[in-house]
Amino acid sequence: MSMRRRQLLKASSAFTLAALLRPRTVAAEETSFCAPDNPLQALMDGNRRFRSAWQAAKNDPEANLNGIDHLQRCFNPPDALAENQQPWATVLTCSDSRVSPAWVFDTTPGELFVIRSAGNTAFTEAVASIEYSVSVLNTPLVMVMGHSGCGAVQAAMNEASLTPSLEQLVAPIRQQVVGTSSLAEAVKRNALGTTEQLLQHSDTLRQAKADGAMKLVVSYFDLASGAVSLI
Repeated sequence: MSMRRRQLLKASSAFTLAALLRPRTVAAEETSFCAPDNPLQALMDGNRRFRSAWQAAKNDPEANLNGIDHLQRCFNPPDALAENQQPWATVLTCSDSRVSPAWVFDTTPGELFVIRSAGNTAFTEAVASIEYSVSVLNTPLVMVMGHSGCGAVQAAMNEASLTPSLEQLVAPIRQQVVGTSSLAEAVKRNALGTTEQLLQHSDTLRQAKADGAMKLVVSYFDLASGAVSLI
């Protein structure tokens, strides 16, 4: 491991610990858990902070993601998290190592309920997990997020032979991207298709959306810019 990488990891660990130990904001004290009035706006505001640091690190070899402006962040108390959780957003996204919702949306433990699988498809366990987050944890926002350069979507667009397990993985993606030549467009179509399948496969989610208990949105994360855009 290079000296610069060791220094970055050490600085990141020190910052995280210091952030968790600092006094909580008024919002956290009043509710015990972080709970923004507008969850979608909170996600986009967090991505704005991340995007600024991401671009700074891209332009300056000496910069790193510790440059994120964390002043507006809420931190859940560890004692409360040991007993319960009240996430205010659920994110279904890809398992790609570059796509971490906690980083992308600048959040802390206890804020996001995250489900990840290559290609962010509506597989059975994902549907069940989102049903749990919505019906048990009362998470008001669900986001399906695709991303640039998705290997699972790229595999679904190609005709190369895959293992049986991978074929099963990309099968629902292939259904969404038939006739698409652009990877970016295919990723977006797949994310939109996943959202439709969540509602098709779950009476619970369909009812929650109809009742206004759950807002369902679709987004696209661009790795080059660090920006998340709604579709």
